Amino acid sequence: MEWETVIGLEIHAQLATRSKIFSSSATAYGAAPNTQANLVDLGYPGVLPVLNAEAVRMAVRFGLAIGARIARHSVFARKNYFYPDLPKGYQISQYELPIVAEGALEIVLDDGTRKRVGITRAHLEEDAGKSLHEGLPGVSGIDLNRAGTPLIEIVSEPDLRSAKEAVAYMKKVHTLVRYLEICDGNMQEGSFRCDANVSVRPKGQEKFGTRAEIKNLNSFRFVEKAINYEIERQIELIESGGKVVQETRLYDPDKGETRSMRSKEEANDYRYFPDPDLLPVELDESFIDVVRAALPELPDEKAARFVREYQLPEYDAGVLTASRELGAFYEEVVRRVGSEPKLCANWVMGDLAAFLNKDNLEIGNSKVDAAGLALLVARIVDQTISGKIAKDVFEAMWESGESADAIIERKGLRQITDTSAIERAIEEVMSKNPGQLADYRSGKDKLFGFFVGQVMKATGGKANPAQLNELLKQKLAG
Repeated sequence: MEWETVIGLEIHAQLATRSKIFSSSATAYGAAPNTQANLVDLGYPGVLPVLNAEAVRMAVRFGLAIGARIARHSVFARKNYFYPDLPKGYQISQYELPIVAEGALEIVLDDGTRKRVGITRAHLEEDAGKSLHEGLPGVSGIDLNRAGTPLIEIVSEPDLRSAKEAVAYMKKVHTLVRYLEICDGNMQEGSFRCDANVSVRPKGQEKFGTRAEIKNLNSFRFVEKAINYEIERQIELIESGGKVVQETRLYDPDKGETRSMRSKEEANDYRYFPDPDLLPVELDESFIDVVRAALPELPDEKAARFVREYQLPEYDAGVLTASRELGAFYEEVVRRVGSEPKLCANWVMGDLAAFLNKDNLEIGNSKVDAAGLALLVARIVDQTISGKIAKDVFEAMWESGESADAIIERKGLRQITDTSAIERAIEEVMSKNPGQLADYRSGKDKLFGFFVGQVMKATGGKANPAQLNELLKQKLAG
């Protein structure tokens, strides 16, 4: 039997506010346990939550960016469950009336096709604390620093049909929240994570299969591996006569498998009801208009502009707009060079990206800045050095911090553009290789590459390639 996979993601993005959603406690990462939790976060009797206006603004910013409906009236609810990292005994979230609903994002698949993924809702809520087990034999520790941290939960429609589509969608949301500067996207610190709802059904069947929810996936690689494992597990289970049960599962990266955590709760298990301590959120048009006016150029808009203004292929434009910082870096290089946008793109996507990846650095921490790379590209454009030599110069720039000009001068790498000097080198190579010369002139055209290599070797790689090719053709032709 052929099977179809149905996937929906619930992405939790921690909002980049300086204080929590309902209290004045700080949200900075890495503080000592329980040093960033006040009486509101700890759920003491008699304390009252006060909504953080910046969290609301950030949620609206996201909703506008995905073309969603912004609710003029939204309500916070209590989601009741007992767990040690939730001292109040309930989480403040939004249920029936979320602040953002009915949006969408477009993803690009591996074959270049585009797919629209619906976003059911994006609602505001507070995060829970964290249970600690490491170094605490026989007991669990509770760190409530994270309790009350503002989140926006982004719930997709069940539109995704493979793990690769799920990863492409998650990356798109990750890019967007960073462009909007509403979330730092740091997955290692838990600022951006997701739960994946996965089910399978016979191909052609409209009714959804029973889904399992995989909780707290905090890397794109884990999302792909966990979903693929879960797909195989469910198909194997059904084909062997078993039934998939609705449950919550955890992914074990060490074993590469998902395992059962608890039976899946339904909404009625949480006993949602409007929070009596919080008034409904009422937004007027002027507030929304102000947020809309402050939106930056979004990733898809920037990519389209790069194609239009710089005549870049769509793939290049997509790569260069993967982060706001990378797009700005590229445009600064092009501006300084003043020409050759495709060559600039090749250097940013190629050598620069490779060195950043090797040293595990973000573009903002690059050892070669935009001005430095632009100078190097300019030296290729004005034929001071060849593209091949430029690679060696770039490596030296990365390691030493010197400018391209300083390295070119110190190492004597200026390209030879003197026609007579190149001709002398060609004649010397021809005289040293009479056999190959005779073979070439007898019709073995492939030997042309041999002569190019020998002349380059003789000139230390500094002969201008275009001049060399032209002069060599003339000389070899006799």
